[in-house]
Amino acid sequence: MSDVSEHRPLGAPVENWTPPRVPEGETLQGRYARLLPLAADVHAAPLHRAYAGQDAIWDYMPCGPFRSESAYAEWIGETVADPAHLFYAITDLDHGTVGGVASYLRIAPVAGSIEVGNISFGPDLQRTRAATEAMVLMMNWAFDAGYRRYEWKCNALNAPSRRAAQRLGFSYEGVFRQALVVKGRNRDTAWFAIIDREWPALKQAYEQWLDPDNFDDTGRQIVSLGDLTGPIRVSSDPTL
Repeated sequence: MSDVSEHRPLGAPVENWTPPRVPEGETLQGRYARLLPLAADVHAAPLHRAYAGQDAIWDYMPCGPFRSESAYAEWIGETVADPAHLFYAITDLDHGTVGGVASYLRIAPVAGSIEVGNISFGPDLQRTRAATEAMVLMMNWAFDAGYRRYEWKCNALNAPSRRAAQRLGFSYEGVFRQALVVKGRNRDTAWFAIIDREWPALKQAYEQWLDPDNFDDTGRQIVSLGDLTGPIRVSSDPTL
């Protein structure tokens, strides 16, 4: 039998790369946001207040809503004990308030892949510079650590999450049909990702957007982040 392998297309060699380390919960500090590892005794009370009366936050999440602070604290305690992911609490430094949560999950150093998810922002954190910078800080840590691929996944029906991924410069990769059953309902999952060779241009776009000079005296943006990241994405979400 002849060896035909030389005629088959193969992936490009991955050179001068070693699997990165697992995130260990370092403080992530920016101009507008600070991220600390989620802790029930520190963060349950302010986060439960931030989410109060906002049950829609949990519509596409596998957990919540939480009817009491103690129930939320119990969930935090159980969740942070699982080494499969790392949750952060997000402080908006402009207001000094803890307003949301995000996590690393599907952490696969051997593949060089990591996902951001479990993103739940209270209304005071939503659409703020701190919210965007929190995502940038987590992304920056991952690529600085040596990850090659940074993923974002969401319920395919979750239009705000799909818009957020596209605004941040994630490229759309498709939908996994019937990927999960969440709270007794079918979930199709939309996939987005950024890869390492896209990171330098995106990092520059984030820095330009986050620059104080990009905001007027009322805090309104002058150049939108979507306008900066749009030319960098390799594919766009066709639903938007």
